[in-house]
Amino acid sequence: MSPIHTDEAPPVSGGHPLDNPARASLLGPHAHFAEGLGDVLRYPADVSPFVALPDRPDEQTWRDVATLLGPGAVVPVAGLQGSPPARWETVLNGAGVQLVDDGVAAAPDSEAVRLGPADVPEMLALVAHAQPGPFLPRTVEMGDYLGIRRGGELVAMAGERLHPPGWTEISAVCTAESYRGQGLATRLVLAVAHGIRARGETPFMHAAAGNTNAVRLYQSLGFRLRRQVTFLGVRVPTDEPAPAPESVG
Repeated sequence: MSPIHTDEAPPVSGGHPLDNPARASLLGPHAHFAEGLGDVLRYPADVSPFVALPDRPDEQTWRDVATLLGPGAVVPVAGLQGSPPARWETVLNGAGVQLVDDGVAAAPDSEAVRLGPADVPEMLALVAHAQPGPFLPRTVEMGDYLGIRRGGELVAMAGERLHPPGWTEISAVCTAESYRGQGLATRLVLAVAHGIRARGETPFMHAAAGNTNAVRLYQSLGFRLRRQVTFLGVRVPTDEPAPAPESVG
């Protein structure tokens, strides 16, 4: 994929909310989910795997990560500046892109139905089949989710995940294999974007850089490439200090 050219400044502390969207979410609209120690924030383990670090983590930051998550835990971070400690094993290192609304033809969809906690078993089954990315038992609480049913079966869905101030991420976009090619995912992305816009916020998305078909689709819908992102997963060494629940707020 060709490099993304942008005239926006590189991420710095206090910069654009999308430079560190998980942290901006947990310090803002998703503060009610936040669990933390020192400068490290995370979502509850059954909501989202994301861990939010300060823009430039130092040695104490990584010690707090180890205490908060525990030995052997995998820490998913995006857009990390610098490197994790040398003894921390890298288990995921993937190139991604961040896309923002730049004229998306957002519109409601008459067939889309709102999904909630009662639909979670079906949502988890669809995600396990379609593999759009992390979706856990309480991920549905992060925002509004819409689905399309055929014959009573949930066959496509999309919804809201990270929520930096003024922005909402569209995520969990997936369709059952036997219903692909019918434009259901596109319709749901536009419907979710409509709901975000109705709140006066701006939709954004993340995608794997290698998934060029999805990136081209989102661009055709009116999303613009904002920046490249590295999706990193590092494992806490097993001999790091164990969690100290009494210190975790």
